[in-house]
Amino acid sequence: MMQSNSSAPHGRGGIYTLVQNGTVIHEKPATILRGQGSEISSDKVLKGRGKRKLISQKMSLSLADIAREKENDDWMKSFYNTYHCQNRIYSFEGRLYGNYCKNRHCTLCSSIRKAEIINRYYPVLSEWKEPYFVTLTIKACNSKKLKDVMRSVLLGFQRIVSKYRKRNQRDKGSLRLVGIKSLECNFNPQRKTYNPHLHLIVQNKEVAEVLVAEWLSTSNKGHTSPKAQNIRKVDDLEHDLIETIKYGSKIFTEPDVEKKAKIKNSGEIYARALYNIFNAMKGLRIFDRFGFDLPKTKHKMRFPKVVVDYAEWVFDPTYQDWLNTENELNLTAFHADPALLYLLENKVDKHLE
Repeated sequence: MMQSNSSAPHGRGGIYTLVQNGTVIHEKPATILRGQGSEISSDKVLKGRGKRKLISQKMSLSLADIAREKENDDWMKSFYNTYHCQNRIYSFEGRLYGNYCKNRHCTLCSSIRKAEIINRYYPVLSEWKEPYFVTLTIKACNSKKLKDVMRSVLLGFQRIVSKYRKRNQRDKGSLRLVGIKSLECNFNPQRKTYNPHLHLIVQNKEVAEVLVAEWLSTSNKGHTSPKAQNIRKVDDLEHDLIETIKYGSKIFTEPDVEKKAKIKNSGEIYARALYNIFNAMKGLRIFDRFGFDLPKTKHKMRFPKVVVDYAEWVFDPTYQDWLNTENELNLTAFHADPALLYLLENKVDKHLE
């Protein structure tokens, strides 16, 4: 049952709790809910959703300004879709439903995508006896060359994998390259350069060492350095899996944004560089597996359902939270750290690239 929590006010009204699943005592129009929704597992999860929504809205406006300046209507539409992502949601039987923008630069959608990847891959990777974390990197480049360099990185890695796959097809006893990979890119504001690189989790140390050796030998002379490559044993699989599946850039990942906010004089968030990174990654498959297949799972048919005992919530930027359309209760009770707000409102650089 929905009820006000007067002992813990926030924004316009009380705070939504997990007990309040959207049941109402009076009749209202039916609505159609699609998909499986996302589980409201804890108050911490709700607050995390509020924080991600705040970050996405603030950053998408900055990115939209850059797209407008560049007269790129497609990117403008994409960033505004992210701004409005999950603006209106519904709670029903302990789950939240709404329309997602599904954009790579949306922290709400990325968090869902990450959770799906973890759920699919963790059971498989946890069976590997001694997995290794690998970083493969190349010489930094400027923004004009970024897309071509990213394509070159992915193509170069694919050639290595194909070489060993064909060798293994001829000789079943030869080494199989098995792992997952993700493309990421960092920006260096001092040098105004970009560093595309690959993060991988591979089955064992031998695969890690072979990949590094092949990467160095097949890359153009002067474009790679042995010191810049890294391999280490995986001690915390879940942590390294999360590290591997970051979507695109550390500049935009939630932990990195929060870290910046907590460090005094931590600098800027470079929105134009971020725009360049996302633009260069457009159309590229930045996460993939190699050398193994996932177990087949049965996909449950999920049909739209018509419900009446739901609660409707609309995001209000003033309160940085979703408000119930009937009683103005707050959904998450998220309070943004002042340092995080200052960073997002005053330390976003839209010029340096």
